[in-house]
Amino acid sequence: MKLELICEQVVTEAKKAGSFAMEQRANFNINKVEVKGKHNFVSYVDRTCEAMLVDGLSKIVPQAGFIAEEGTGKPNKGGLNWVVDPLDGTTNYIHGISPFAVSIALMDDQKLLLGVVYEANLKECFWATADSQAYLNGAPIKVSETGKVNDALVATGFPYYDYSRINPFFQTMEYFMRNSHGLRRLGSAATDLVYVACGRFDAFYEYGLSPWDVAAGALIVERAGGRVCDFKRGNDFIFGGEIMATNSSLYGEFADILNGMMSKSQSE
Repeated sequence: MKLELICEQVVTEAKKAGSFAMEQRANFNINKVEVKGKHNFVSYVDRTCEAMLVDGLSKIVPQAGFIAEEGTGKPNKGGLNWVVDPLDGTTNYIHGISPFAVSIALMDDQKLLLGVVYEANLKECFWATADSQAYLNGAPIKVSETGKVNDALVATGFPYYDYSRINPFFQTMEYFMRNSHGLRRLGSAATDLVYVACGRFDAFYEYGLSPWDVAAGALIVERAGGRVCDFKRGNDFIFGGEIMATNSSLYGEFADILNGMMSKSQSE
């Protein structure tokens, strides 16, 4: 399988979907938004983008199944699967703010093969394969070299429905507000991750996420020289609902802080 050639085709499909989202944004009617759950929305733009992506990606790797946010296509049990978020940051999109991104990964069972994240508003396309560097609009990128939390800019995201860990989460927020360069919340986990990959953020963490939120961005971080894990420093960050991504220098200190706060409070 020629991953770089496949990735080039995936980039094309991601840009098509992103362009459609941008075209629709000018006259978007918020009254057409459907509510899937508390703080969880979907629009015809999400559904149309996903249908476009499923159609296009099916032609690139016909044998692959789909793990897609809006449920288009069927997953394979093991083997190849596309992991697709047609519009990561829907709440931003429907309110007319940025960022929002198309996120596409290809997995072979549990192994990430490629990832593409297209932030449509800035027309920034991030991509990587399992055996390549990470790129932004064709130029190589790498994570920052920040070595201490005190010097780091940290990103996070707020849970939409799972508030079972909200108290320890608030403790982490307070800690990073007091002991870093600042805490940011953009509203798109895919964008947060690729911003770690290109050094704009030094670290990112969030819980309550789905595979399509993180799969592509996680691989891009790793191929940019960063570290990705769950809160216990394990590898269950795609399907486990929690993720931490940092540069390599910051990884140990950041993981100790995050694991200490989240795991201690869970056991109480």
